[in-house]
Amino acid sequence: MITNATLQRRLDTRTKPQGSLGALETLAVRIGLALDTETPLFRAPQMFVFAGDHGIATDGVSAYPQSVTSQMLLNYLQGGAAINVLARQHGISLRVVDAGVASDIGQHPSLVARAVARSTRNFRVEPAMTQAQCTQALDTGRALAQQALSAGSNALLFGEMGIGNTACASMLLHRRTGWSLEDCVGRGTGLDDVGLARKRERLAAASARRPEKLSPVETIAEYGGFELAMITGALLATAEAKCVAVIDGFAVTVAALLAIEIDPRVRARCIFSHCSAEHAHRNLLAHLDVKPLLDLGMRLGEGTGAAMAWPIIDAAARLMTEMASFESAGVDDKAS
Repeated sequence: MITNATLQRRLDTRTKPQGSLGALETLAVRIGLALDTETPLFRAPQMFVFAGDHGIATDGVSAYPQSVTSQMLLNYLQGGAAINVLARQHGISLRVVDAGVASDIGQHPSLVARAVARSTRNFRVEPAMTQAQCTQALDTGRALAQQALSAGSNALLFGEMGIGNTACASMLLHRRTGWSLEDCVGRGTGLDDVGLARKRERLAAASARRPEKLSPVETIAEYGGFELAMITGALLATAEAKCVAVIDGFAVTVAALLAIEIDPRVRARCIFSHCSAEHAHRNLLAHLDVKPLLDLGMRLGEGTGAAMAWPIIDAAARLMTEMASFESAGVDDKAS
């Protein structure tokens, strides 16, 4: 098994002053450890965008109507969304997964149809999903990731879409960390002050419904979304694989938190792409003791932060693998 010291020695013997590539060197070591090699090379990078609807959306926790989820799903399939643009630019294969969108959009050759149900239920008044549905969602995500890895990919990127899912992610964060709802709940798609107060009020009522301590999987069933459960399952599939998992924004980072709680080995596979403008994301990254690669004030979701970070991740791997050593290039190392 490759070690941190082995990777650092390789970096230190490349044709550059030691440490001169800054954070790229830390990233290169992280990639080498995840792929278990001194010469990392990415194969067939795969972006998954999981889409799902949420019963809590009927409580007015989003600035947009629930119909936007299925409309955006069609936009992805037609190639017109921001993630389509970025995936094309960077040569990332894009798979769009219907995890549980309220409206059945029918068959499409580019759609991965895996809906557990047509939306979760309103978790303010009842569990978002049954335990059987939760297990199905986790297993589906795991299977999709394993399929991509078995087909030769060693880099999986994760995004999400679903009206109401920042409320869902905030609720999951609140229940897993014990942080106050004021610290966990933000404006999502752009709520005004009245909307933000309503969102926090609805989530407080939801939390009071099940005040007892819950396991990670029980928390997902009570307050999760099918798309976030599938991302959690997909991340669990990376625990034993020689691969990296590129984490997008707030909602995907919450899924990563859950996956790491379930299986701590997932942490070593995760690269956190950016810090979003969503209220709690910066504190969540600090809680996980990770530094994101980018901080651009983005809050779109759908994997856009992960796609923006991909060229940096790929560059770090290439620098580790393709740079000549002082010896092979015939360049003198620093004086002793």
